[in-house]
Amino acid sequence: MRRTCFLAVITMVLAACTPGANLPPLPAASTQGPYRLGPEDQVRVTVFDDTRFGGTFRITDAGTLSVPMLGNLRARGLTTSELERTLSSELRRRNLITNPGVAVEMAAYRPVFVLGMVERGGQYPYQPGMTVLSAVAIAGGFNYRAVQDYVSVTRTGPDGVAREYRAPRDAIVQPGDVITVFERRL
Repeated sequence: MRRTCFLAVITMVLAACTPGANLPPLPAASTQGPYRLGPEDQVRVTVFDDTRFGGTFRITDAGTLSVPMLGNLRARGLTTSELERTLSSELRRRNLITNPGVAVEMAAYRPVFVLGMVERGGQYPYQPGMTVLSAVAIAGGFNYRAVQDYVSVTRTGPDGVAREYRAPRDAIVQPGDVITVFERRL
């Protein structure tokens, strides 16, 4: 009995000394459907019938896209295909183009942020397929005091709420993620 209590106390003390031990695991990367647009993403819009409507546009913090002669349109949460349909619909609705041909493609994803025990923490461009380890490598790698087996990933969900998770090195990063590399305590 005493030995069991002693082991339980030691386990709790070690868990308290392990940074990030109380964080829930990062949910498996969702492979359901295409990429959803969010603030700071940049899209390239091409309107084949009239070049005045095209260009590269950044999605605002409010989740809107400001297009010449159309004003602010909601873009947050849409796919590029859904944004194409929205733009086409607005051009028709306002009688600007009868049968518009619109294409929307990603110009730049919102950045990822790498903090903590890395050589050069900061903001870095996201690349599709990026893992925690490749993001850390872009930030100059782990420094000598880093916990190298796992990190914290803070991710904003579809509901707009940021949540912090514990993630392994091979976890897939998403645009806008904040990766924090913990400091070794022992």
